[in-house]
Amino acid sequence: MNQRREDAKLRFELSQGQARSEAVAAQKLIDDFVATCVERGIAPEPLKARLMTGQVVKTDRKGWYIRANKSLAIGDGGEFYQLTVPGSMLERLRGVNLEPTQPVLVVNRGGRDGDAGDLADFLAWRLAN
Repeated sequence: MNQRREDAKLRFELSQGQARSEAVAAQKLIDDFVATCVERGIAPEPLKARLMTGQVVKTDRKGWYIRANKSLAIGDGGEFYQLTVPGSMLERLRGVNLEPTQPVLVVNRGGRDGDAGDLADFLAWRLAN
């Protein structure tokens, strides 16, 4: 039993190390994206989030949407935001304070075809539109 626990702990630590390494590589892509937006004069816009109920609410951040459905964005400071958030009546009235999440190289890994893809492709799509 003790060996199984140790094996599980080792697998967890390895996966966490991989996630940190992936986040560093993803952040480099994001930093280059933000620099390109600034260089091209592509202004950030106020970001909106979608509550789990489907309602769209204002947020406290500005940035660039990187998906056509506006479910992901890059903040003007290089943060990675997932824009589907929990919320109640209070958030409907006041809006939400977004918290950045750790960036990933593959967006929506394991999702349906068309929902998942490389972060680089999503960033390139935004720069082209």
